[in-house]
Amino acid sequence: MGMNDTKSPWPPGFDQAYDALTVFARQMRPVLYRPFMIVFGMLQPLLYLVLFAPLLTGLAGAEGENPWQWFVPGLFVMLSLFTAGFAGFGLLPEMASGAHERMLATPASRVALLLGRVLRDLVIVLAQMLLILALVLPFGFRTTVPGALAGFALLAVLGVGLATLSYLAAMVAKQTYVFAPIVQTVLMPLMLLSGVLLPMELAPGWLYTLSRFNPVAHVVDAARVLFGGGTWDATVLVGWVMALGLASVALAVGARSMRRLNT
Repeated sequence: MGMNDTKSPWPPGFDQAYDALTVFARQMRPVLYRPFMIVFGMLQPLLYLVLFAPLLTGLAGAEGENPWQWFVPGLFVMLSLFTAGFAGFGLLPEMASGAHERMLATPASRVALLLGRVLRDLVIVLAQMLLILALVLPFGFRTTVPGALAGFALLAVLGVGLATLSYLAAMVAKQTYVFAPIVQTVLMPLMLLSGVLLPMELAPGWLYTLSRFNPVAHVVDAARVLFGGGTWDATVLVGWVMALGLASVALAVGARSMRRLNT
């Protein structure tokens, strides 16, 4: 029986929130003991930043700008894609060892077991973004406080959706050799069609049209406007709709799947 199945003196939803925070604290402990893992997860985006961003000088969509001004918001999206998208890898060893099954046998809400993990991943990806922001500011990247806060909030919503879907995929796949190709097959097209690395305006017409069906591409466009200090125009609104839609669907499916584990 989960907490939601018994009488509780607390207001509705309090038990789940408490359970989620408890799971979050448990999941954060290894991260706090090994903080270098946060930096290790940034190595690939940092390589793109150092070795790829300078190649963008003079390309359409970045004319007259410091190339990092165009590239860094996309890099933040890349971090969200890979940190949150690969989150399910952390669940696989626990499933193999039986630790996950033991957690399911506790009185904790099943939904909270998922939300606590997602919250941990959200903290990690935001910490990585803040570290990269601190690194690029001395080299000419410019943003505004309201724009950066709005941009990080947008990417946090995207990360919630991606991490939730990653955990669901891990619970279905159960094995690393099954999970890995699933994630790679999904994430690589999402990244390549998002305009993170190159402006999609440079692509052939059919490829640009295909990119418009990629929700991450609209989040990238919105992030560039927000981190650039732009106003909340149609581009930003569409990006928020895409991020919120993905997160809402993922959480709804995730909550339903986790509740079924009660039976």
